This record gives sequence, structure tokens and C-alpha cells, in this order.
Amino acid sequence: MTKPKGFEKPAGVRDYLPHVVDKLRRIEHKVLECMSSWGYRQIITPSMEYYDTVGVASSTSDQKLFKLLNNRGTTLVLRSDMTAPIARVVSSMLKDEKLPLRLSYHANVFRAIEEEAGREAEFFQTGVELVGDDSPEADAEVVALAISSLQAAGVASFKIAMGHVGFLNGLLGEIIPGEVDLQEELKAVLLKRDYVGYREKIEGLSLSSEQKERLESILRLRGGKEIGERAESLISSEEARNSVQHLCAVWEVLEAYGVSEHVLIDLTMLGDFSYYTGMTFEGYASELGFPVCSGGRYDKLLKQFGKDIPATGFAIKTNRIIDGVQGIRAEQPLPVLIEYTKEHRVEALSQALQLRTEGRTVVTRLMQRVEDRYHQGVDTNEQGNNCAVSTLQGKYEKVYTYSSPI
Repeated sequence: MTKPKGFEKPAGVRDYLPHVVDKLRRIEHKVLECMSSWGYRQIITPSMEYYDTVGVASSTSDQKLFKLLNNRGTTLVLRSDMTAPIARVVSSMLKDEKLPLRLSYHANVFRAIEEEAGREAEFFQTGVELVGDDSPEADAEVVALAISSLQAAGVASFKIAMGHVGFLNGLLGEIIPGEVDLQEELKAVLLKRDYVGYREKIEGLSLSSEQKERLESILRLRGGKEIGERAESLISSEEARNSVQHLCAVWEVLEAYGVSEHVLIDLTMLGDFSYYTGMTFEGYASELGFPVCSGGRYDKLLKQFGKDIPATGFAIKTNRIIDGVQGIRAEQPLPVLIEYTKEHRVEALSQALQLRTEGRTVVTRLMQRVEDRYHQGVDTNEQGNNCAVSTLQGKYEKVYTYSSPI
């Protein structure tokens, strides 16, 4: 193995230059402010967790976890999402708080990736968890808040696709009962959004034409609230029927919020986390072909930490918005430059302090001689015996020069 060069860094991680950090912080601030206005309180959890608790509870596959040993030989992991750590906190430090709990976060998470995949091993998420409410109202709240959060992040055009884990579980169990491995294979193809591959998979199965037709009909279950009626005509499974009715109830609440125009029902959706148990959703920006947010219901996760209560939530994929969506423009005001000679240092730095208390950005510069001044050749208005002020286009808004007359 060759030794990395001094400027190299591990695959999957990145340096955030100032203009990118400006955009990241603006998105973080605006989205958390939006979540706070809905009653969500911010929480911070450690970057490292025990493998035997949060690592095992996470839906991230073992191969994608970053593992390390502490000085006692105990296996730790870098958090791969925020849902499992928050479930740990809710089940312990917040166990006596009145439900429902509304929590928000902005954090970096870590997932090991294949180097050639071009994906990030460390990235940022901003999201919420609503714990202790299993109603359609709660699911609708997190979908509506996801919509408001995307708008706060500057994502102008997007769609939320909403499905339910129970629908596919019930329908596949009804059409091909007992074929657990085959059901998982079909769900894996749908999870990849490979509809062509899904059709090819069905054609290759030893099933009746009626079974194949019903399996293929799933692909047509995408649209508005009318999808509920169409889906119910295809099913007799109680699990699938209850799932459709739940989604229809969520849709009614979204209509009351006035945001249903941003939502479509997609009954091919599963959600990419194994702990999802009910409604799931993904948000797609018009500029990108992959999700900028995702979420869903996970009613069994907290039970792993000893507290059997329902929960739902979502995460915005902040990095994707930074890199792929026009969104918020981080336009910093030009700073003020105060330059001075040694003899006028006290006056100049006092002026800098005053401007900073007024909310201005100020850069200071010591001149060895008056002839060293930055703004030579620029029109100057005298402010006092020892100070000249000029206005520049470009790097600085104004330049204050403290020096004795030449």
C-alpha cells in the first residue's frame, strides 16, 4: 500500500470551502427555524455509539458501518443515521417526558461506501422525529413539515411520493403466499425503482396469468387520492386494505394543510430502511433524479431500547440540496477594510470594534507606510484629520484609512 500524499484525504469525504459552508449553514439555520416553529426541539447525540446498541439497531448493513475499538476493546460505530441514536435517548434520558415528543436535529452521519461508487461516506442530514403518536395526523404532520422544510431550504420545485410498507407486504403475501424469498426478490427490485427489471422478473416466474397480471398492476398504482379506490379493488388482504385506508386518511389531513398538490401516492414504495413499518415517503427535486428527503413510520425500533412506543419522522439530505439544487444563494455582504499605520492603531481598532457591534464584517490591515494603502487611486472622502474613507466595487464595501497626512 502506498503512503498517501500530504494533500490527499480518504475516499468519500470532502473539504467544504467557505462559499459551500455559507450555503450549508444558511440551509441548516432556516430549516431548523422552520422545524422549531412546528414545536420541534433540537437534539445533539454523539458521533460515536456502541455497536451492540445503536449499531445493531440501525438499519444500515453491517458492511456499511464504520467500526472502531476503544481502549478497552469495545466495538464502537460512527452513527450511520440519527433515528437509532434518538430512539436510544428517548428510551432512556427522555423516558419520563410526556408524549408525544417532537425532536429535530442537524448532524453529520457516516456510511462506508465502495470507492468507485462516487458516493459520500460522510454527509449531513437535517430532520425530525415525532415519537408517541401512531395516528394518520402524525404521519401527515411529518409529511407537511418535510414540505415546509424543503421550501425553507430553497427547493422550489419538488414532489413527495408516499407509500406504505404494509400494502406490498399484504398484497405479495396474498398473490404468492408462502414464497417469502420470492417476495423479497420482488421488493428488492421495486426498491431500486427498476420497473423494467420488475416486469422481466414476473415474466420469468412460474405463475398463472392472473397472478402475473395482479403483480404487474402494482406499477399502475401511482397518482392522487383516487389510487386508494383502485388499490382496494385489487386486494382482499386485511393488512393491505388497512394500509390503503391509512394512506387515504393521511391524504385527507394533507388536503387540510393545503399541501396535497406536492404529494402523490405511490404504492410501489417501500422505503430504504428495514425498520420502517408503515407509511414511507421520499421527496424528489425537479433538478435531481434521486431523493432530497425521505422518511416514514418505525413503530418497532424503540422497543429494541426497552420502550415500546410508535414513532415517525424524516431526514432532509442536506448535501444533495447543497450540490444539486439551485436553492438558497449564500450571498455574504462585502466586508469593510480598515487599514492603519502603527501610530493610529488604537483609533482604527476602536472603529473596527464599533462597526462589528453594529453587525458589520470588518477586516483590519497594518500598513508599514502610508504609501502601502490598499485603495490608492480610488476616490477618497476625508472623514477627519487622520482618516480617509473610500468606496470600492468588488472586494470591500468601504475602506477606512487611518494615517497622518503625507
